[in-house]
Amino acid sequence: MHAWLVLPFLGALLAVPADHSFCELFTAENSFNIWMTIFFGVLWGVGGLTFGLSMRYLGVALGQSIALGTCAGLGTIMGPVLLNIFFPELNALDSLTFAVLVGVAVTLLGIAIIGVAGSMKASSLSEEEKKAAVKDFNFPKGLAIALLAGFMSGCFNVGLEFGKEINFGELTDPMFRTLPATFLVTLGGFVTNAIYCFYQNQKNRTWGDYRKCSVWANNILFCLLAGALWYSQFFGLSLGKGFLTESPTLLTLSFCILMALNVVFSNVWGIILKEWKGCSKQTIIVLLIGIVVLIVSSFLPQLI
Repeated sequence: MHAWLVLPFLGALLAVPADHSFCELFTAENSFNIWMTIFFGVLWGVGGLTFGLSMRYLGVALGQSIALGTCAGLGTIMGPVLLNIFFPELNALDSLTFAVLVGVAVTLLGIAIIGVAGSMKASSLSEEEKKAAVKDFNFPKGLAIALLAGFMSGCFNVGLEFGKEINFGELTDPMFRTLPATFLVTLGGFVTNAIYCFYQNQKNRTWGDYRKCSVWANNILFCLLAGALWYSQFFGLSLGKGFLTESPTLLTLSFCILMALNVVFSNVWGIILKEWKGCSKQTIIVLLIGIVVLIVSSFLPQLI
């Protein structure tokens, strides 16, 4: 709740200038954009649910690499494409320049290389070693789920594209202009996850857990901490866009860059957690090449 509702709402308030109210953002004129932003947030929520399964079957490093890489590439492209379908007069496809497509292609190349490293890992380790690194390791199942999670998670950026004008224009600081859209997307994600949680409560007959007051304080504290850390990436994305207004290429690629760097750091954590322990030197080299390619993908488009 903290990550989906409380913190995004507080962040969205930063986009409201003095002498204006938050409710003024939601008018009949932009109702279609509001509902589309929430709708893609709901779809993004599905990606979040399956995202955890990808790490269950592939581990933190490989699971996040494939899911976030797919999310980065498709999320960057789907936004302008779908926006152009509903609002062709905006010429949203013009943002998909050659430099942007190169950046996406290089990002997907980096993900493919990391996928090769994962395949090499799967074929080189014994069943005992696989279970030691990732208890439920299953490369084919994990790959399919990671691709689905990445596709649905890319809807986050699509939601941001539909909601990017939901602000007070010049009255809103450029660094805060996408925060109201971020709130609407996470609101949609909250709906998806709430429905799933209530389904699990009913299925497992765990409604009584909500009455266990002894664990509420501990859960609220750590949920707030986790929510703050998780939301900070999208808060940082909005702040970063404020500094990229003079570079349309990097502005379009900002979401892709965020996801690519997530992949890089997830692999660093994977190495720290010894998920690649026991792999051959060749496998580790391929993994490192994939990481380097992802880092390059964040800067290459600006050089074209």
